[in-house]
Amino acid sequence: MNKIKSVLLVCTGNSCRSVMAEGLLKKYLKELGKGGIEVGSAGVHAIDGIGPTKETIEVMKKEGVDVSVFKSRALTNELIKRSDIVLVMAGHHMDDIITRMPDAAPKTHILKQFGVEFETRPCDELDVADPIGRPLDFYEEVLSKIKKEMKRIAQIL
Repeated sequence: MNKIKSVLLVCTGNSCRSVMAEGLLKKYLKELGKGGIEVGSAGVHAIDGIGPTKETIEVMKKEGVDVSVFKSRALTNELIKRSDIVLVMAGHHMDDIITRMPDAAPKTHILKQFGVEFETRPCDELDVADPIGRPLDFYEEVLSKIKKEMKRIAQIL
């Protein structure tokens, strides 16, 4: 994994899940002294320049990560090309990326599957649910799942 220089985290609108994942991965890589890995995020249906949801800002603040100035960006082929690894929150995000750029298939992974060998989980357990429009406690559940994966992934990068 030493050759990984850039990680792109992808969700739908780039206002909740991928924002949480980006902030946490940056935090954990820094704590581990693993500089030199660029971490970014984007959304398959994002509009450039939108801020995170207030719930995302709130749950991330509890983690000591300020995402209040974050601005969303739409997923582009250039972002995919520049990334060594693309981690998606759900299977349909991976389908979208591979449909638009078949060559990206080897470096595109569902977040919960990246770096995990021979684990069998039902497909519906692989996706990280979208919290948009849901109550704060749902955001906290989503954050908990993303946090677990980001700690694991930071260790293996």
